[in-house]
Amino acid sequence: MALILPPDGSGLRKNNAFVASPLAAPLQTSAYSSRLADFRAQPASEPARRVANWAVASGDHRAMPFVILDKLEARVFVFDALGRLLGASPVLLGAAVGDDTVAGIGARPIAEIRPEERTTPAGRYIAEPGRNSMGEDVIWVDYDAAVSMHRVRALEPSERRLERLASPSPADNRISYGCINVPQRFYEAVLRKTFQGRRGVVYVLPEVKPLEAVFNKLPSQRFPATSVLLSQK
Repeated sequence: MALILPPDGSGLRKNNAFVASPLAAPLQTSAYSSRLADFRAQPASEPARRVANWAVASGDHRAMPFVILDKLEARVFVFDALGRLLGASPVLLGAAVGDDTVAGIGARPIAEIRPEERTTPAGRYIAEPGRNSMGEDVIWVDYDAAVSMHRVRALEPSERRLERLASPSPADNRISYGCINVPQRFYEAVLRKTFQGRRGVVYVLPEVKPLEAVFNKLPSQRFPATSVLLSQK
């Protein structure tokens, strides 16, 4: 949330980000499409696949690029409007466990935000590119709560932000005030290109609440998303 120019991101573990083909034209998605998200062999959790598949099959992403943020795995997946993976990367998240944000937190100075309030809120957000108060380009996820996706800032050596990104343990990735920190190269090559001049949908998966409590249109696990949608046609 405080602006500092980011480092070059060197030293991160190799092969932790995947960049696919250039963006395709937006898809005119049918409400009853049988398409599923294409993760292109990238490993992903069952909840991440479930939400991504539902977004594509139902057209909930409204033919826009979309992002799946898996807080439990501390990993982000970026898809084009056709549901094809453009990139995946580890991320840094809010230091506090929780799925809600504190009312009015976006208007408070960082120094006044208590440790237990430093959450990355779960939910479905319409994200768009913009700039923070210091002029840095970011992808706003929840503007009112001052939550954005931005380049990692490794200013305080004791926080070891680059090392945390490179760690294989998701538990090491909890350090921010709520924003989503990504490697600089991933931000430039995937996020900024994907959101250049356009909006997108960001699905932040919960870590405390049930998935269905956050995404109430998500079909039951007993039935695949495509089966439920086609049965309603």
